[in-house]
Amino acid sequence: MEDGKRVQDDRLWQAVLGEIELSVSRGNYLTWFKNTRLLRFKDGVLTIGVPNVFIKQQLERKYNSLIEEVLAKNQITPERIEYKIHTDINASSRRLEEEPFQLNTESSERLHSATTITNSLSHSYRQGLNERYTFENFIVGSGNELAYAACQAIAQNPGTKYNPLFIYGGVGIGKTHLIQAVGNAITSRNPSTRVVYVSTEQFVQEFIDAVRYKKNTDFAGYYRNADVLIIDDMQFIAGKDKTQEEFFHTFNALHQANKQVIISSDKPPKDIPTLEERLRSRFAWGMSIDMQNPDFETRCAIVQSKADLVGIILPSDVVDYLANHIQTNIRELEGALNQLIAFCEMRHLEPDVTIVSNLLSANKTRPKHLSARQVIERVSKHFQVPMDDMLGPKRDKDIVVPRQIAMYILRSELHLSYPKIARELGRKDHTTAIHSVDKVENEMSFDAVIRQHVTDIKERLYA
Repeated sequence: MEDGKRVQDDRLWQAVLGEIELSVSRGNYLTWFKNTRLLRFKDGVLTIGVPNVFIKQQLERKYNSLIEEVLAKNQITPERIEYKIHTDINASSRRLEEEPFQLNTESSERLHSATTITNSLSHSYRQGLNERYTFENFIVGSGNELAYAACQAIAQNPGTKYNPLFIYGGVGIGKTHLIQAVGNAITSRNPSTRVVYVSTEQFVQEFIDAVRYKKNTDFAGYYRNADVLIIDDMQFIAGKDKTQEEFFHTFNALHQANKQVIISSDKPPKDIPTLEERLRSRFAWGMSIDMQNPDFETRCAIVQSKADLVGIILPSDVVDYLANHIQTNIRELEGALNQLIAFCEMRHLEPDVTIVSNLLSANKTRPKHLSARQVIERVSKHFQVPMDDMLGPKRDKDIVVPRQIAMYILRSELHLSYPKIARELGRKDHTTAIHSVDKVENEMSFDAVIRQHVTDIKERLYA
């Protein structure tokens, strides 16, 4: 019975973490949330285990209300939340103690000490490769098969072709899983290969600390001695000139030595603002691949695969419902599945469409009264096109494209009729709206820039 309760608690907390990951930046999630667990929920007190006192303080002071909110979405309303230092959480990281940038369990509780940071340039949030991210559990579909094939080729012979490999695409479509799968495959084949995985946010912070504590040589040596460097979320290097310069030299050193470099980003190099031209040109030396949103069949396969991992058999109509209602973000899809499983297990229910429909409806954050005018104003602001031009007769390309995107969003999000869309945008003929919606829908399948514009606008509409 105790083991069963432990499994239930773990699954509930994974569901909570899945939603939190969508609410905070990747760096904050890795820093404050990833290495936590639900220890117990008894007598109205929910106890969360954390690896050190520094994280305990941050969760208490800054994130307690967020955790309460997400727990409430999962029908859990404790009278009090307490955070307890639970050193077993750090056990999995002990094998990394000898790495110069890894903080061990004892020193992590003194993270605030400048002396500790000066001596080791360590960060408690350096995670390294996640062993769960493998090629075997990566679902291949039409939107990612090219990226998958390139990554498998690199895993067989790192540094010989596709160097660097630059993978880009929207949020939550599996880029991190795929690039880490390369690292895990290389390590499995040859354990002596030095694979370094780091998010750009971590790279920037470590570089700042290296400059601050005069450890530049140690920092450079750590990265330039890698056999494979995997760097995630390259878009966050934008505007950081000194860090870009350091990465430029690191890249040159690795590439010259035929060491493999793998990079991910949410946009192609040419669309990363303030990225130095010399970096853009080097990223073009290898192969750039656009990972697209998963199609319906791929989403269904992902849901079934994740359910199989936890020993749950889902009815086909539940799988179809999840795949139909969450179409662009795999992470959000997994979060919804985790929430469904936790909800049903705690109440001893069998998953069905009614339950999943109610859960997804309860979690919607979209405004109930989003108007056509609000959509058009958001598109106008995003593209910095005056509203008068959006609604007027001008047909310049820098006005027509935003107008077409506004029509597409009015159709896809508000489900307005074509005549209504045409009137809202000052058009007389509804066939203009039909053409615009079809055009944007078609371009989103191959144009990453258009796809990113639409995603950004939707995120801001529902923020």
